[in-house]
Amino acid sequence: MMVSCLIMMYFGLKMMYMNKKHILMILMILEFLSLVILFMFMNLLFIYLFDLSLLIYFLIIMVCEAVLGLILLSLIMRSHGSDYMKSMILLLC
Repeated sequence: MMVSCLIMMYFGLKMMYMNKKHILMILMILEFLSLVILFMFMNLLFIYLFDLSLLIYFLIIMVCEAVLGLILLSLIMRSHGSDYMKSMILLLC
């Protein structure tokens, strides 16, 4: 099970490297990676029989991260009109 999680994490990181154009795709890939980390965390918790309250804390952090990402996406869409990363580079000039 852990090997399949590592393979999914590899492909998630590969997709993140390949898809750099839209912020929404980056946020979706980050959520996929956090789900893979959650599965790995669940495997470790069930193998070593630790307290499952750590799992709830991790889920709360995942939800907060998703909400912050959507807030940033909506602010960028309002200010720039699109979620292209190329329009974000213009901010640096």
